[in-house]
This record gives sequence, C-alpha cells and structure tokens, in this order.
Amino acid sequence: MKIQESAENYLETIFIINTRKGSCRSIDIANELGYSKPSVSIAMKNLRENGYIDVMGDGNIVLLAPGLEIANKLYKRHTMLTDFLIRIGVSPALATEDACRIEHILSEESIEAISKHLDELNK
Repeated sequence: MKIQESAENYLETIFIINTRKGSCRSIDIANELGYSKPSVSIAMKNLRENGYIDVMGDGNIVLLAPGLEIANKLYKRHTMLTDFLIRIGVSPALATEDACRIEHILSEESIEAISKHLDELNK
C-alpha cells in the first residue's frame, strides 16, 4: 500500500527516536521535525486510524507491523543514500538532507543498483 511522503517521514522519525531513546512521544516528534504539536497530533491520529502505530496510555508511540516495515525500509534507504552521497563528495549535513528528500522518489531498481555499487566499493 502506497502512503503519502509525509506519513512515511513520520514513521521513519518514530523509528529513529525509538531507536535513539527507547521510546517516542508526540512532543519528541514535534521537536525532531520542528512541527507544531497540533500538526503532529493530527498525523498520529491518521497513522493510528490506518493501523501504522498505536499510542499507549502513557503517550508512548509504538510502530505496528505495517508501520515498522515502512519505517525500516525508509531508514535503510536513507542511510544507504546518505553514505552514497558522502562517498561522491557531498558534505555529510547536505547528504543527510538530500537523502531524506530522494529516498521517497527513487525506484526500487535504482536503490538496488546504488546498494550493489556500494557493496562493490566495500569489497
């Protein structure tokens, strides 16, 4: 199922915050992305209603299987693309920013080709 880029960004952000801190709340997402708390609240409601996340009684946000699958895929794309851009001479900060934008639009074929190329470089 194809979801909107903004929803993908939220799922990836939840994944990253959970990995870094061990838990994630709406305020963490708002701080990470620089979004307002009401905007994040609306997005979390939509993600919850579509079965991507669950929000625990204490406010902790947990990725459900469909959300985790999307978040994992995007995170892998993001880190691989960041590495690729850095290797070809892009500054780390800009590589991270650009990877965030292009991870949503590259085809699976292009992602696999870049990944294969990086694997060859690592041998």
